[in-house]
Amino acid sequence: MSDPDSVDFGRRKVAADEKTRLVGGVFERVAHRYDLMNDLMSLGTHRLFKRMTVEMSGLREGQRVLDLAGGTGDMAALLEPIVGSSGKVVLADINPHMMAVGRDRLLDAGHAQVTFCQAAAESLPFADASFHCATIAFGLRNFTDKSAALAEIHRVLKPGAALLVLEFSKPENPTLKNAYGAFQALWPGMGRLVAGDAASYEYLVESIEQHPGQKALKVLLQDAGFTAVEYHNLLGGIAAIHRGVKS
Repeated sequence: MSDPDSVDFGRRKVAADEKTRLVGGVFERVAHRYDLMNDLMSLGTHRLFKRMTVEMSGLREGQRVLDLAGGTGDMAALLEPIVGSSGKVVLADINPHMMAVGRDRLLDAGHAQVTFCQAAAESLPFADASFHCATIAFGLRNFTDKSAALAEIHRVLKPGAALLVLEFSKPENPTLKNAYGAFQALWPGMGRLVAGDAASYEYLVESIEQHPGQKALKVLLQDAGFTAVEYHNLLGGIAAIHRGVKS
Protein backbone atom coordinates (compact mmCIF):
# COMPACT_ATOMS: atom_id res chain seq x y z
CA MET A 1 0.00 0.00 0.00
CA SER A 2 1.37 3.45 -0.91
CA ASP A 3 2.07 6.02 1.76
CA PRO A 4 -0.65 8.72 1.62
CA ASP A 5 1.91 11.29 2.78
CA SER A 6 4.38 10.50 -0.02
CA VAL A 7 4.79 12.56 -3.19
CA ASP A 8 6.32 12.01 -6.61
CA PHE A 9 10.01 12.66 -7.20
CA GLY A 10 10.26 11.57 -10.79
CA ARG A 11 9.07 7.95 -10.80
CA ARG A 12 9.89 7.47 -7.11
CA LYS A 13 7.64 8.06 -4.13
CA VAL A 14 9.34 10.00 -1.33
CA ALA A 15 8.33 11.90 1.79
CA ALA A 16 7.33 15.52 1.17
CA ASP A 17 10.34 17.02 2.97
CA GLU A 18 12.62 14.62 1.11
CA LYS A 19 11.27 15.82 -2.25
CA THR A 20 11.96 19.43 -1.27
CA ARG A 21 15.56 18.50 -0.45
CA LEU A 22 16.07 16.40 -3.58
CA VAL A 23 14.64 19.04 -5.93
CA GLY A 24 16.86 21.61 -4.23
CA GLY A 25 19.87 19.43 -4.99
CA VAL A 26 18.87 19.09 -8.64
CA PHE A 27 18.74 22.83 -9.19
CA GLU A 28 21.84 23.53 -7.14
CA ARG A 29 23.80 21.25 -9.47
CA VAL A 30 22.45 22.66 -12.74
CA ALA A 31 22.06 26.38 -11.90
CA HIS A 32 25.23 27.41 -13.75
CA ARG A 33 24.09 25.78 -17.02
CA TYR A 34 20.32 25.96 -16.57
CA ASP A 35 19.58 28.54 -19.27
CA LEU A 36 21.88 26.97 -21.85
CA MET A 37 20.27 23.57 -21.31
CA ASN A 38 16.80 25.12 -21.63
CA ASP A 39 17.78 26.52 -25.03
CA LEU A 40 19.14 23.17 -26.17
CA MET A 41 16.23 21.07 -24.90
CA SER A 42 13.54 23.38 -26.29
CA LEU A 43 15.45 24.45 -29.39
CA GLY A 44 14.94 27.99 -28.11
CA THR A 45 11.14 27.81 -28.08
CA HIS A 46 10.90 28.32 -24.29
CA ARG A 47 11.71 32.00 -24.83
CA LEU A 48 8.79 32.41 -27.23
CA PHE A 49 6.49 30.53 -24.84
CA LYS A 50 7.45 32.84 -21.97
CA ARG A 51 6.67 35.91 -24.09
CA MET A 52 3.29 34.45 -24.97
CA THR A 53 2.59 33.84 -21.27
CA VAL A 54 3.45 37.44 -20.38
CA GLU A 55 1.22 38.72 -23.18
CA MET A 56 -1.70 36.81 -21.64
CA SER A 57 -1.15 38.36 -18.19
CA GLY A 58 -3.12 41.56 -18.72
CA LEU A 59 -0.58 43.42 -16.57
CA ARG A 60 -0.38 47.21 -16.67
CA GLU A 61 2.07 49.83 -15.53
CA GLY A 62 2.22 50.32 -11.77
CA GLN A 63 0.97 46.84 -10.86
CA ARG A 64 2.58 44.15 -8.69
CA VAL A 65 3.40 40.70 -10.08
CA LEU A 66 4.70 37.58 -8.37
CA ASP A 67 6.96 35.32 -10.44
CA LEU A 68 7.13 31.97 -8.65
CA ALA A 69 9.96 29.49 -9.26
CA GLY A 70 11.49 32.51 -11.00
CA GLY A 71 14.97 31.01 -10.90
CA THR A 72 17.36 32.66 -13.31
CA GLY A 73 15.04 35.56 -14.10
CA ASP A 74 13.77 35.03 -17.64
CA MET A 75 10.17 35.85 -16.74
CA ALA A 76 11.09 38.71 -14.42
CA ALA A 77 13.07 40.34 -17.24
CA LEU A 78 9.96 40.25 -19.44
CA LEU A 79 7.57 41.39 -16.71
CA GLU A 80 9.53 44.38 -15.39
CA PRO A 81 9.19 46.63 -18.47
CA ILE A 82 5.41 46.13 -18.40
CA VAL A 83 4.85 47.21 -14.79
CA GLY A 84 7.53 49.92 -15.07
CA SER A 85 9.30 51.84 -12.35
CA SER A 86 6.04 52.47 -10.49
CA GLY A 87 5.26 48.74 -10.37
CA LYS A 88 7.01 45.81 -8.76
CA VAL A 89 8.17 42.34 -9.77
CA VAL A 90 8.80 39.89 -6.94
CA LEU A 91 10.87 36.88 -8.02
CA ALA A 92 10.29 34.06 -5.53
CA ASP A 93 12.17 30.78 -5.53
CA ILE A 94 13.01 28.20 -2.90
CA ASN A 95 16.51 27.67 -4.32
CA PRO A 96 19.17 30.27 -3.42
CA HIS A 97 21.58 29.03 -6.09
CA MET A 98 19.10 29.64 -8.89
CA MET A 99 18.23 33.07 -7.47
CA ALA A 100 21.91 34.01 -7.25
CA VAL A 101 22.28 33.36 -10.97
CA GLY A 102 19.06 35.28 -11.65
CA ARG A 103 20.09 38.25 -9.51
CA ASP A 104 23.41 38.59 -11.34
CA ARG A 105 21.80 38.29 -14.76
CA LEU A 106 19.05 40.80 -14.04
CA LEU A 107 21.37 43.36 -12.49
CA ASP A 108 23.82 43.02 -15.39
CA ALA A 109 20.92 43.68 -17.78
CA GLY A 110 19.78 46.75 -15.83
CA HIS A 111 16.62 45.23 -14.28
CA ALA A 112 16.90 46.96 -10.93
CA GLN A 113 13.18 46.89 -10.05
CA VAL A 114 13.05 43.15 -9.34
CA THR A 115 12.83 42.09 -5.68
CA PHE A 116 14.02 38.62 -4.65
CA CYS A 117 12.36 36.42 -2.05
CA GLN A 118 13.47 32.94 -1.01
CA ALA A 119 10.22 31.16 -0.21
CA ALA A 120 8.33 27.95 -0.85
CA ALA A 121 5.16 28.37 -2.89
CA GLU A 122 3.24 26.34 -0.30
CA SER A 123 3.88 29.01 2.37
CA LEU A 124 4.22 32.49 0.90
CA PRO A 125 5.30 35.37 3.15
CA PHE A 126 2.87 37.89 1.64
CA ALA A 127 -0.38 39.40 2.83
CA ASP A 128 -3.72 38.47 1.31
CA ALA A 129 -4.55 40.20 -1.98
CA SER A 130 -1.00 41.54 -2.53
CA PHE A 131 -0.53 40.98 -6.28
CA HIS A 132 -2.25 41.83 -9.56
CA CYS A 133 -0.85 38.72 -11.27
CA ALA A 134 1.24 35.60 -10.64
CA THR A 135 3.29 33.54 -13.08
CA ILE A 136 4.98 30.14 -12.93
CA ALA A 137 7.16 29.11 -15.88
CA PHE A 138 8.27 25.48 -15.95
CA GLY A 139 8.26 25.23 -12.16
CA LEU A 140 4.93 23.87 -10.97
CA ARG A 141 5.88 20.23 -11.51
CA ASN A 142 8.71 20.66 -8.98
CA PHE A 143 6.47 21.94 -6.17
CA THR A 144 6.20 19.55 -3.26
CA ASP A 145 2.43 20.09 -2.81
CA LYS A 146 0.83 21.54 -5.92
CA SER A 147 -2.62 21.91 -4.38
CA ALA A 148 -1.31 23.77 -1.33
CA ALA A 149 0.82 26.01 -3.54
CA LEU A 150 -2.09 26.91 -5.81
CA ALA A 151 -4.25 27.72 -2.77
CA GLU A 152 -1.51 30.01 -1.43
CA ILE A 153 -1.17 31.76 -4.77
CA HIS A 154 -4.94 32.27 -4.84
CA ARG A 155 -4.73 33.82 -1.36
CA VAL A 156 -2.07 36.41 -2.26
CA LEU A 157 -3.76 37.52 -5.51
CA LYS A 158 -6.19 40.42 -5.67
CA PRO A 159 -9.74 39.77 -6.90
CA GLY A 160 -9.71 39.77 -10.70
CA ALA A 161 -6.00 38.87 -10.83
CA ALA A 162 -4.76 36.07 -13.08
CA LEU A 163 -2.44 33.15 -12.49
CA LEU A 164 -0.55 31.93 -15.54
CA VAL A 165 1.16 28.54 -15.49
CA LEU A 166 3.50 27.66 -18.37
CA GLU A 167 4.51 24.03 -18.06
CA PHE A 168 5.44 20.90 -19.96
CA SER A 169 2.31 18.92 -20.76
CA LYS A 170 1.04 15.93 -22.72
CA PRO A 171 1.24 15.80 -26.55
CA GLU A 172 -2.15 14.78 -27.92
CA ASN A 173 -0.96 13.18 -31.16
CA PRO A 174 0.56 9.69 -30.65
CA THR A 175 3.18 10.20 -33.36
CA LEU A 176 4.27 13.50 -31.83
CA LYS A 177 4.28 11.91 -28.38
CA ASN A 178 6.61 9.14 -29.54
CA ALA A 179 8.92 11.52 -31.39
CA TYR A 180 9.10 13.83 -28.39
CA GLY A 181 9.81 10.88 -26.11
CA ALA A 182 12.75 9.92 -28.31
CA PHE A 183 14.06 13.49 -28.13
CA GLN A 184 13.67 13.55 -24.34
CA ALA A 185 15.75 10.37 -24.13
CA LEU A 186 18.70 12.46 -25.34
CA TRP A 187 18.46 14.98 -22.50
CA PRO A 188 20.44 13.09 -19.82
CA GLY A 189 23.33 12.69 -22.27
CA MET A 190 23.14 16.37 -23.17
CA GLY A 191 23.10 17.18 -19.46
CA ARG A 192 26.24 15.12 -18.91
CA LEU A 193 28.06 16.92 -21.74
CA VAL A 194 26.89 20.48 -21.06
CA ALA A 195 26.23 20.61 -17.30
CA GLY A 196 28.27 17.64 -16.12
CA ASP A 197 25.13 16.08 -14.66
CA ALA A 198 23.00 13.39 -16.29
CA ALA A 199 20.96 12.43 -13.21
CA SER A 200 19.29 15.83 -12.89
CA TYR A 201 18.04 15.61 -16.46
CA GLU A 202 16.82 12.06 -15.92
CA TYR A 203 14.72 13.55 -13.11
CA LEU A 204 13.52 16.29 -15.50
CA VAL A 205 12.21 13.72 -17.98
CA GLU A 206 10.54 11.74 -15.20
CA SER A 207 8.98 14.86 -13.65
CA ILE A 208 7.39 15.78 -16.98
CA GLU A 209 6.08 12.22 -17.28
CA GLN A 210 4.48 12.39 -13.81
CA HIS A 211 3.08 15.93 -14.09
CA PRO A 212 -0.72 16.21 -14.50
CA GLY A 213 -2.00 16.57 -18.05
CA GLN A 214 -3.91 19.57 -19.32
CA LYS A 215 -7.36 18.60 -18.08
CA ALA A 216 -6.12 17.37 -14.69
CA LEU A 217 -4.19 20.59 -14.10
CA LYS A 218 -7.27 22.60 -15.04
CA VAL A 219 -9.18 20.77 -12.30
CA LEU A 220 -6.38 21.49 -9.78
CA LEU A 221 -6.68 25.22 -10.52
CA GLN A 222 -10.45 25.10 -10.18
CA ASP A 223 -10.18 23.21 -6.88
CA ALA A 224 -7.86 25.98 -5.60
CA GLY A 225 -10.61 28.53 -6.26
CA PHE A 226 -9.67 29.87 -9.69
CA THR A 227 -12.42 30.59 -12.20
CA ALA A 228 -12.52 31.02 -15.98
CA VAL A 229 -9.74 28.42 -16.16
CA GLU A 230 -8.52 27.69 -19.67
CA TYR A 231 -5.46 26.19 -21.29
CA HIS A 232 -3.70 26.70 -24.58
CA ASN A 233 -1.58 23.92 -26.06
CA LEU A 234 1.81 24.79 -27.50
CA LEU A 235 3.51 22.59 -30.10
CA GLY A 236 0.65 20.12 -30.03
CA GLY A 237 0.62 19.86 -26.24
CA ILE A 238 4.34 19.45 -25.57
CA ALA A 239 3.79 22.46 -23.35
CA ALA A 240 0.68 24.38 -22.32
CA ILE A 241 -0.27 27.70 -20.77
CA HIS A 242 -2.99 27.47 -18.13
CA ARG A 243 -4.75 30.65 -17.04
CA GLY A 244 -7.13 31.11 -14.13
CA VAL A 245 -8.65 34.15 -12.41
CA LYS A 246 -9.35 34.89 -8.76
CA SER A 247 -12.97 35.99 -8.53
